[in-house]
Amino acid sequence: MSPMRPRPDVCRTTSAIWNRHPPCPPRPVRAHPIQPCAIGIEINELPLTQTFSFRYQFRSPKYDRGPLHPHQPPPESHPSSRLFVPGPFSSPRAEQSYESTVAPDIMTLCYVHTPPGFKPPPKAPRLREWDDSSPYHKNRVLRGPRGGDVLRLLRKPIKFNNIPEIERITIHSYVKNAAAENSTWLHVAGIAVQAISNMRVETFKSKSSVATWGIHPGRDTVAVKAELFGENMYHFLGKLVDVVLPRIKDWEGVKGSSGDSSGNITFGLEPESVAMFPEIEVNYDMYPPKMIPGCHITLHTSAKTDKDARLLLSAMGLPFYGKIVN
Repeated sequence: MSPMRPRPDVCRTTSAIWNRHPPCPPRPVRAHPIQPCAIGIEINELPLTQTFSFRYQFRSPKYDRGPLHPHQPPPESHPSSRLFVPGPFSSPRAEQSYESTVAPDIMTLCYVHTPPGFKPPPKAPRLREWDDSSPYHKNRVLRGPRGGDVLRLLRKPIKFNNIPEIERITIHSYVKNAAAENSTWLHVAGIAVQAISNMRVETFKSKSSVATWGIHPGRDTVAVKAELFGENMYHFLGKLVDVVLPRIKDWEGVKGSSGDSSGNITFGLEPESVAMFPEIEVNYDMYPPKMIPGCHITLHTSAKTDKDARLLLSAMGLPFYGKIVN
């Protein structure tokens, strides 16, 4: 067999292309040469609007490699994000009530009109000075207000941009039998709190010692907690106000003194009241009746005083009774 010879038409085509596009002359060597990238283009030859194509151009990276990595995942609100959750398609009933009724009513009730040219009277200083009755009073640190040394948060007038609202709800349950007997009590408490809150609970170890219950600090896991935000928060508040609290026998409401002077209100529920949540009632046989836990519920609001927080929660359907403490 004769050896294969190149076709003449191919040779003519190749030579024509070579003559039409001659090779570029070699570039001079620089002091600090730039290595070409994988696609054969040097960085200084790219236009300003052109970037390198990479594998995450249409799909976000699987792992977050830190803020300095060149390939950054898109925000969670972007549809191409791996953490993107569509919705919400409808607001909870409690949230709709707040936006349409409660917030405008609170802004109307708390409105304070200041006519043009009005100058408010000067306020007394928050810290008291020492008198000169003793030479030891000189150069002393100013005293706190009467009745306590804790300064309360300054309350700004309520306007359209700072109407009090519920920021989050915390459900906390302390299970003392988890240390005295076995961990079944803690498991039941975690499942119950997770069912009524629709959130994964966190467990906590004891920080103090209680000899009566056999609890040692840092050894026993005795508490569960769930924090609710957004849609889950309003769903839980709606169930609490419309379903659970009206069914509690002889329940007067939340004590007027329950507050931390910063707009956060806390109250407790007995185990019998926790069992009234629809998620537990519909599957009541799954929970041992003696192991259903009680819980403390803390409503964190954006109000700066307990007075504004009670005004908000009263409008949302949570009654208060007894002596009101601001």
